[in-house]
Amino acid sequence: MKLKRLNEDFRVEELPIIEGGDRGRFVFYRLWKRGLGTLEAIEAIRRRWNLAAEQVHYGGLKDRHAETIQYLTILEGPNRPLRETNLSLEPLGRLQHPYGPRDFRGNRFGLVLRDLTPDAAARAQRSAEAVPRDGLPNYFDDQRFGSVGFGGGFIAEAWLKGDHERALRLAIAEPNASDRPEVRAEKAILNETWGQWADAKARLPRSHARSLVTYLVDHPTDFRGAFARVRRDLRSLYFSAYQSYLWNLLLGRLIEQTTRPEQRAEIDFKVATLPLHHGLDVDQARTLRSWSLPLPASRTPLEAEGPKRDLVMGVLNELELGWEDLRVKHLKDVFFSKGERPALFFPDAMTHQVAPDELYPGRQKMTLSFDLVKGAYATLVVKRLTEPLA
Repeated sequence: MKLKRLNEDFRVEELPIIEGGDRGRFVFYRLWKRGLGTLEAIEAIRRRWNLAAEQVHYGGLKDRHAETIQYLTILEGPNRPLRETNLSLEPLGRLQHPYGPRDFRGNRFGLVLRDLTPDAAARAQRSAEAVPRDGLPNYFDDQRFGSVGFGGGFIAEAWLKGDHERALRLAIAEPNASDRPEVRAEKAILNETWGQWADAKARLPRSHARSLVTYLVDHPTDFRGAFARVRRDLRSLYFSAYQSYLWNLLLGRLIEQTTRPEQRAEIDFKVATLPLHHGLDVDQARTLRSWSLPLPASRTPLEAEGPKRDLVMGVLNELELGWEDLRVKHLKDVFFSKGERPALFFPDAMTHQVAPDELYPGRQKMTLSFDLVKGAYATLVVKRLTEPLA
């Protein structure tokens, strides 16, 4: 099965965009990209236009494995386009406030599943028809865990346990499948010279990692201080990844408790094996639809007793964690998010069509379109349509 994806923020058209003139300090842009994550694209734009990090505001992160359209503002940004090989930036007007998550309602997706056997196409069609009834588990999908390297260690978990050296090493030296060649070379040097900071500095090219090593030359054992100098956006991703992993475990346990074995399939995600439900009874569907689960964080109030607390503490106890352990110490600018997240999500305005695949003779394709609320993953729709669940 081959997949083509298009992902775009939607309902942006409702923003109070000022066209023409110079009213509004924030220039509003449409960003198209392919083969780049949002942070990589933002970094390229900043380098090209020599921008400070605090000038750029965007609504969310989109991964590199799709053609995506999203929007951003730049404080006093240039009123001209920017075009590079894998991205383009077009000014659309001005806003009187920076663009952020509150400024769009969700994401619109267009997908084409190609090279399907007739059986796979029929299974995908049956699954697409079942999604409005069963919903989908609202897991954080694999792209949330891009910071987890080949060793599978969570940077934030090391930090919570007080192992600041391991947290730093995982952050800057752990090989990762998404590493570009220059980053792979940099990490090889760091692993070879770890602890020999003057040698590492001499061999590394100018980069963010080299600036951290420069700090360690003068403070050779202050790994906590060095980690605090890692870019804030990256540190935020590290802690979000671990919190998301814990939340996924909570949802997986809820699905196990709510369904029968024949109503779920175990699916291998990047950092865990989790159940994907199907064929729910009416009561099961109603139960799962009614649940929301707290984002694991000591800042999130947890009920004193009841089934939600029992579920949460059961999972955390197995990991030898308490609710109060889930707070970020020694870093004043990074924290675990608080709040709750629905157990299920339901694609809106979903359409699907199966037809012969003109690129793969004898095979079929499925063309899909749907809208998702912010925070829901289209890749889970793909998993539901392509995994043999029974």
